[in-house]
Amino acid sequence: MSVAEALKAARAAGIELRPDGDDLVLEASAPPPDGILDLLSRYKPDILALLRPDRNGWSVEDWRVFFDERAGIAEFDGDLPRSEAEAYAFECCVIEWLNRRPCPSTATRCAQCGKPGSTSAVVLPFGTEPGLHVWLHAECWAAWQQARRGQAVKALALMGIKPPVPSTPGRGHKNSRTTP
Repeated sequence: MSVAEALKAARAAGIELRPDGDDLVLEASAPPPDGILDLLSRYKPDILALLRPDRNGWSVEDWRVFFDERAGIAEFDGDLPRSEAEAYAFECCVIEWLNRRPCPSTATRCAQCGKPGSTSAVVLPFGTEPGLHVWLHAECWAAWQQARRGQAVKALALMGIKPPVPSTPGRGHKNSRTTP
């Protein structure tokens, strides 16, 4: 079992968790099952790390709320089926994670391959914020972007936010739109 699965099991048992210094505070309307308490005890340091706000100020719960809000907006305001709304919300989370974690680099070398720029392979700035550009060869951008996306997907999965399972096209759709 993973930390995310332990958190999910605790939530399913009606347990609300929050960090308080080095302590993990549990709130529940009924005594939690011993098995859940054992899991929470085993994963306590990792759970605390996930529940505390990261350097960007968001906790795991903030990410869950962000996901749920985006899915709700896409489903109810965008008239999308729940599976498509969750796929949209997941992509919003990936973009937000990437935006909150810029990885600026120096202008002299490609951040992906490490090679310097040359007249035949210019290193170009990617990004819009001054001082936060990542410098890449044009042909290195796709691999760099795929690696960054992989980092976001992995980090979100640790928080229990996973990419949706693709659905069968044409089944369960309210309409043919793919974005809200």
